Amino acid sequence: MSVETLQTTTVPYGELVPVTVHFDDLDALGMLHNSRYPLLAERAWAEYWHDRGFGFDGDWAAAGDMCNVIKEMQVSYERPLTRPGRYAAHLWVARLGRTGLTYGFRICSADGGETYAHGHRVLVRVDAQTLRPTPWSDRARSIAAQLLRPEEPDAGAEADAA
Repeated sequence: MSVETLQTTTVPYGELVPVTVHFDDLDALGMLHNSRYPLLAERAWAEYWHDRGFGFDGDWAAAGDMCNVIKEMQVSYERPLTRPGRYAAHLWVARLGRTGLTYGFRICSADGGETYAHGHRVLVRVDAQTLRPTPWSDRARSIAAQLLRPEEPDAGAEADAA
């Protein structure tokens, strides 16, 4: 699936990326399993970066900015998602540091109007040899900067915890 901005609704910051919930993603109660929300966000981010020329083919030394580790992750669940189908991941960058990046996400309806879960994840870019923090490339920083969330979002914006 190619990353495309959803046309039906715009978001005040970041980007909406299509995601699909399958029947087997639901738990015994018929709700999207709690572990699937961050997985949907991860897949959306992977597609977003892949479509911009970033990827991983098994060689960590050549992976560049894709050689990163998770320092922190937080997810808050707002309401159950109870049906398979097309949804969206609203993605944005909350903080862009020299070696770290905090991104926010919402798993939401395809038009972005209804939120099911939201959260954030902190990534640290690491050197493939030393596994020590190393700076993001200028290219990655430029792309990430396009998704920076304004410091004072609209009063009605969701995911304030991210």
